[in-house]
Amino acid sequence: MASDNLTAVLYKVNDLRLEKRSIPEPEDHEVLLEMGSVGICGSDVHYLVNGAIGDFVVRAPMVMGHEASGTVAKVGKNVKNLKVGDRVAIEPGVPCKTCEYCKHGRYNLCADIIFCATPPCHGNLCQYYTHSADFCYKLPDHVSMEEGALLEPLSVGVHACRRADVKLGSTVLVTGAGPIGLVSMLSAKAMGATKVIITDLAQNRLDLAKDLGADYTVLLNKDSNEKAIVEQVHQLLGKEPDKTIECSGAESSIRIAIQATKSGGVVVVVGMGRPEATVPLVNALVREVDIRGVFRYANCYPLALEMIASGKVDVKKLITHNYTLEETLAAFETAKTGAGGAVKIMIHCKK
Repeated sequence: MASDNLTAVLYKVNDLRLEKRSIPEPEDHEVLLEMGSVGICGSDVHYLVNGAIGDFVVRAPMVMGHEASGTVAKVGKNVKNLKVGDRVAIEPGVPCKTCEYCKHGRYNLCADIIFCATPPCHGNLCQYYTHSADFCYKLPDHVSMEEGALLEPLSVGVHACRRADVKLGSTVLVTGAGPIGLVSMLSAKAMGATKVIITDLAQNRLDLAKDLGADYTVLLNKDSNEKAIVEQVHQLLGKEPDKTIECSGAESSIRIAIQATKSGGVVVVVGMGRPEATVPLVNALVREVDIRGVFRYANCYPLALEMIASGKVDVKKLITHNYTLEETLAAFETAKTGAGGAVKIMIHCKK
């Protein structure tokens, strides 16, 4: 097979290379995709800078990329749902489909899931890539490749809001206005939340959040007083939030999330920081504040696609920087430094 597949490969910490690899052949249940757009996620940067996230350690060269879209170039013989030329969003995690978690619909918890760019699995930041056809979602003509790639982070927001049971009339606090905080805010508004307040350390991100529909924003600093922040949240909302979605991973924000949430409410922790944190657990217990975890998503792509296709959610404003596949190293440097107020960096693989 022709070695004409430019691919971004992480060899070790701060050693990302572009190299030509062979174009793969799809298995019977797979499609070969000519890649369109691939977004850079915080986890990609974490692997580049640290070589690991928790127990997931880069021990061998790994192809980067998991927020992606592409065009079907070839189909396996058993594929019925797609044809050559279809533009698709790629759900990057393909589970075993037979374990207890998969059978109960919580396939994100499958121990044998193959998830793009999570060691030891390769990602899709390349020109050609094969993927299970049933985890590719056909894009309507009016939905762009960039929006297709952004279905991945948006699905995290959808899953977080489902875990928080956000519904019509909910009042929601989002801590952290990075890409995941912003898509969680967008999802909460789309699911019926009447008031959403969001916190962050960077004013430019709060400005973007406001532009995307946040009702209130709170600028934090490293020395912010927890009690004062909680009081500010309550004052701006005129009440206590009944749902909080924590997207920063910072211990201080987890503490604020618990203390700010209404008794009987829900705190969903999306951001992954240190393995252990000191939090006001008794405060949560005596007020029956539920603390729930989030790991990726399950069964969220169809809804996320519908939200974008219907115009209910506009994710295009999240994209602050664009690069070609050949410019991948520069793109990751921007992602590492956050230069130019970077929020979501998009790499365009098609020439």
